[in-house]
Order: sequence, then C-alpha cells, then structure tokens
Amino acid sequence: MSEDLVPYPVPTGHVLTDIQAVIESAKSRGGMEALERYIQKRLPEAEEAEVKEAAEVAVEIIESIPIFLARARQEADQRGLRAVVGPLLDHAEQYFLQPVDIIPEMTQGLAGLLDDSYLLIRILENLDKGPERFLDWDLKHPLSFLRTLIGLEVSRKLDLIAIDAMQQVSEYLNELWTRVSHPA
Repeated sequence: MSEDLVPYPVPTGHVLTDIQAVIESAKSRGGMEALERYIQKRLPEAEEAEVKEAAEVAVEIIESIPIFLARARQEADQRGLRAVVGPLLDHAEQYFLQPVDIIPEMTQGLAGLLDDSYLLIRILENLDKGPERFLDWDLKHPLSFLRTLIGLEVSRKLDLIAIDAMQQVSEYLNELWTRVSHPA
C-alpha cells in the first residue's frame, strides 16, 4: 500500500440506485426468457417447470441485492464496523457495477447478474464467520443455488475475489493502525 494511506470511500446513496438500474437494464436484455435459456443450458436435465421456478428464484435473489447491501451497511454503522465492512461491500458493489465481469450482464442479461449476486452474498457469508454473526440470515441456500447456476469454476473464482477483498481490507487496516498507533 502507498505511503499516503487513502481511506476507503464512503459510498453515496447513488450506488444502490445504480445497482437497481443495472438490474433493470439486465431485465431488458432478454428478460426471463434469456435467463431461462441460460438455466436450461446449465441444468439440461431440468423440466420446463423446474427451469421457470429456478429463474423466478434467481430473479428474487438478484432483486434482493440492494436490500442486502443497505441492511449490511446499516448493521455495520450500528456496530461501529464501517471501516471494516464498508470496503468489503464496496468491492462487491464495484463488481456489480462493472460492465465486464465473469458473466457479463451486457450480453447475458439477468444471467449476467448471477455472478455479481453470488459475490455479494459470499462476502456477507464471510462476515458471518467472525466471532459474532454479522447478519442473522441464512445465506447457505442462496449461495448453493447460485453456485449451481454459475458452476464450480466461476464460483471458485468469485470465492477468491471475496477472499482477496478481505485480505486487502485487512492489510489496509493493519497499515492504518501502524501509522496511528503510538508505542506504549
């Protein structure tokens, strides 16, 4: 990290609006039909009704992302953990807002938001592994569901991104602590 430590930016309220706009834009790129075609390719043995149900669940998860983010930031503020949690959520938000990622929503529509949603939920799950649960949500089912849809290779890449985000924040906080602490 550089000699002059720059604090992580505090996101504006526009980030959630931007994420909602990305979701709406992805919906306009083929809608449910494109998502169902993607799911059918990923789950070739699935019946048509199962594909439709999986698409509905996927959209429900995707549409919940702004709520997850807002709730996580609220919890971080209430616990005085903004310096730790904020940068992790920033990583997920930036990945969500990037037009090019592992599964790009620009070409894949809603299916392109499956990886973005997985990364955010993975980061939230990692926060729950601390000494005290961060959010009292069961994230295992949505993670498992999304992992099935995006595949193991993509989910492993995203797991590494989530771990890297945690390591970057840890390094930043260690450097910051070193600079502001005084010897006893």
